[in-house]
Formats: sequence, structure tokens, C-alpha cells
Amino acid sequence: MDRITIDPDICNGQPVVQGTRISAQTILEFLAAGDSVEDVLEEYPSLSREDVLACIGLSSNLMKHHFSLLEVA
Repeated sequence: MDRITIDPDICNGQPVVQGTRISAQTILEFLAAGDSVEDVLEEYPSLSREDVLACIGLSSNLMKHHFSLLEVA
């Protein structure tokens, strides 16, 4: 997970690929929309395959936590 950093001064503290301002969320949204890893790499040539896989790993780690959905007013 050393490829993903969180810094309150970069992209409002969103997780980003280290050394970039490309958020993990952006990469995951491309993948969720059906784009392949290769498609993401074409769109963001500064990224590596390992960067994209690190974003997937971050998402997987976050899903290990317990979540509850509550109705709000």
C-alpha cells in the first residue's frame, strides 16, 4: 500500500497514487464503468499497472470494515 498516500493538502485528503494527484476513487470509477486496466493506463500514462492494482487493494482493505446503513431524516 506504499503506492497510495493520503495527505490533507493534496486533493482534500483523498487517497491518491503517490507522486500524483490521481485519486484512487477516479481509477476505481474507471474500472467500475467497465474499463480495463490497460484502458486506465492509456488514459493516465504516468501510472503503472501496480498503481492500479494498489487502488484495487485499497478498496479491498476498506471493505474489511463493518458498515451499517442508517436512514437519515
